Amino acid sequence: MFTTKLKKIVLASSLLTMAGSAVAGYEIKLSDEDSITFGGYIKVDARYVDGDVAYRDFWIGTGTPLEADASQFRIMANETRFNTKYVHGDMTGFIEMDFYGSGGNQVISNSTSPRIRHAFIKYKGLLAGQTWSTFMNTSAIPETADFAGATVGIVFIRQGQIRYDMGNFQVSIENPESYGGDTANDDMPDVTARYNFKGDWGNVSISALGRSLNTLGGQSETAFGGSIAGRIKTFGKDDFRFQFHKGELGRYVSIAAATDLVGEQVEDTTAYLAAYRHFWTDTLRSSFVYGKVETDIGNAERSQWSVNLFKNLTPQLAVGFEVGNFEMEDQNVDSNYGQFSIKYAL
Repeated sequence: MFTTKLKKIVLASSLLTMAGSAVAGYEIKLSDEDSITFGGYIKVDARYVDGDVAYRDFWIGTGTPLEADASQFRIMANETRFNTKYVHGDMTGFIEMDFYGSGGNQVISNSTSPRIRHAFIKYKGLLAGQTWSTFMNTSAIPETADFAGATVGIVFIRQGQIRYDMGNFQVSIENPESYGGDTANDDMPDVTARYNFKGDWGNVSISALGRSLNTLGGQSETAFGGSIAGRIKTFGKDDFRFQFHKGELGRYVSIAAATDLVGEQVEDTTAYLAAYRHFWTDTLRSSFVYGKVETDIGNAERSQWSVNLFKNLTPQLAVGFEVGNFEMEDQNVDSNYGQFSIKYAL
């Protein structure tokens, strides 16, 4: 029984970035081979947006242009999340949920339903389930108060997949979707591959993507794209994070800035991000972030920049403030924002 197998509870909390996955937590050892870990974080945000792009809780690759400037202020805790990891020998199960689900209103309860983020099983080198795409290097996401930060310049996608890891090489088949086309006939999985270079200096990944897309006119089109991303250690605890993506990437980059198909044509996208994080002291740090995306058919041109300051009051509790701007150059609109965040990592 659980009470007879419980040996100890180990607090494994560590300093987590504001945008990273919360995988540390409280570990319960059941036996030499079995353990359960409960993790996550509680995050509260106070956000102010002013300009002629409508308010969003966090910026994505698109927005709603306004005829006149408007401003809005909100306090929310939707990014709060919890996860559970189950380990039995070589087998691992992982589930994570946050509170960006449906429902809720600001009149009375502000309640929104939990939604699934990750749910996968891993056995040795094989992974099956929903998690970050193999095409994505999560270590290259900057530390920001705005969720994920400058999403216009990054790969950001979670989906069902079957992945196999062979050392530094990963290959997977992933859930297909002809965004902007005929999704009813998506019968071929997306294929992704990534090679990771790692060392004391940091890491760099090179990724490739191949897909079969279906147009509304009944045609099948192939699409290919590539990515390079990484996090490089610089001076002291500082690091430089970067991403560059080019090709027929559609929904894989910039969160809705581009579609896979525009009419009967496959759209080409160029997106990039650069972020430098500087530690003023061991517990005080800033990130300077810039990201941009451009598409060749829809002529989308979007950019975002931000600068922030975070302070760890304890190893688990961080507070920070960020200012920045999101611009839709193709529609000549932009909004400035300021955001205060407090985060308690379990």
